[in-house]
Amino acid sequence: MYEKYIIKKGDTIFGISKQYNINPELLSLINGLNMNDYIYENQEILIPKSGYSYYLTKSGDALDDVLKLFNTNYNDFSFMNDKILLEEGQLFSFKRL
Repeated sequence: MYEKYIIKKGDTIFGISKQYNINPELLSLINGLNMNDYIYENQEILIPKSGYSYYLTKSGDALDDVLKLFNTNYNDFSFMNDKILLEEGQLFSFKRL
């Protein structure tokens, strides 16, 4: 679901996001960063692979809501996600067909 990327001199979250056509907030979230955090040369971050959908849970989300969002069933969804706790701020991914 992710590929590794090594930060190069002059890289920014916004620049990497643009290069990979990713929402900068999603890229920051996946890597445990705040939008304004400094990134370091040779630091390794994860880049979401294309062909996947991502969703960050909100307070009050129910599993049925997330399954509908991904247009899938529980068995397929649970295969792609280790934990299904539906805590606020949890990131889920699902491979688009």
